[in-house]
Amino acid sequence: MIIIPKEKPVVENLNSYYLDIRKLVEHYQGELGSGGVHFVSPVAEGVIFFDKDDLLNGFFQGKEGEAEGKAAIERLFEAVRDSNFTISIYEIDAEKVYFWANVPAAEKIYKDLSTEFTDLEGLIKKMSSERLTGYIDVSIGDGKEGGLIFFENGKVIGGSYSWAKGGLSRSKESWEQLVRKTKESGGIFHVSRIPLTRQKVEEESKTEAQNAPLNVLMMLEELLGIFERVIKSNREVRSEFNTLLKRKFMEKADKFIFLDPFSGEFEYVDHKITFRGEAGSEELVKGLTECLKEIGGELGIQAQLNPELGPWSEKFKKEVQKYSVSF
Repeated sequence: MIIIPKEKPVVENLNSYYLDIRKLVEHYQGELGSGGVHFVSPVAEGVIFFDKDDLLNGFFQGKEGEAEGKAAIERLFEAVRDSNFTISIYEIDAEKVYFWANVPAAEKIYKDLSTEFTDLEGLIKKMSSERLTGYIDVSIGDGKEGGLIFFENGKVIGGSYSWAKGGLSRSKESWEQLVRKTKESGGIFHVSRIPLTRQKVEEESKTEAQNAPLNVLMMLEELLGIFERVIKSNREVRSEFNTLLKRKFMEKADKFIFLDPFSGEFEYVDHKITFRGEAGSEELVKGLTECLKEIGGELGIQAQLNPELGPWSEKFKKEVQKYSVSF
């Protein structure tokens, strides 16, 4: 289930047909600092959470299934090219956006609870006694107003409300107001839980994202893909790309420990990167691009690479400039 702030978006009802989505996200990274981009179409829905530097997480739901993380962001970018989406932009406080980036992964445990049979105040007490880590999604009356109440180990840690602003309010008065509104106008409640196993995965993902943000991994994946395609198409190069890459990683292992093939920190399989190391983004980009530059130089394929490196550099212009990447 895609969960976004209940507050009114800063911008809404944008038509994806007229937009460059990557540049749109970059613009609001600079304009807002942190927030979320919500995508809706008749065939799919998704959200991308960001801070001023990086894409933090993404979630995608469509007829063909669901995805999260880097895979979800890639699917959203692809889906926008094929279908028309309505887009809304939400501002989320920098200290709270990391919480929001993990909320959509929760699992629904109760749905369609009605005020005819359930009192919201009683439900909050019940979830507190059950030490819920998750949230209650509240729709008031005809659905024009609503809110989200968040729990951590049974404690209410904040909420998001259609009449408020800021992405996550810690005000007790706000959720008490939500309770009053459901008593006056009725409502429907859904309860979702973030399992302990999910929490652990999210903690690991957050650490990984801090060391290697999703947009950096996407940039490097596409760069590796360019080298792989060019080398595969060159009949004069007899070695497989992965063999050349691992050989170069071995040469650089003393300088960039995370590239040591035996450490298991960095893997490139089926055009996808898996990175479990402690190295930061700058070191990761530096190590990988240094390897690829040397491979390209040794094989003499720079002329073949240039036509593809140009569009790649433009596509990831922000990252290329930030990490001073050049070929």
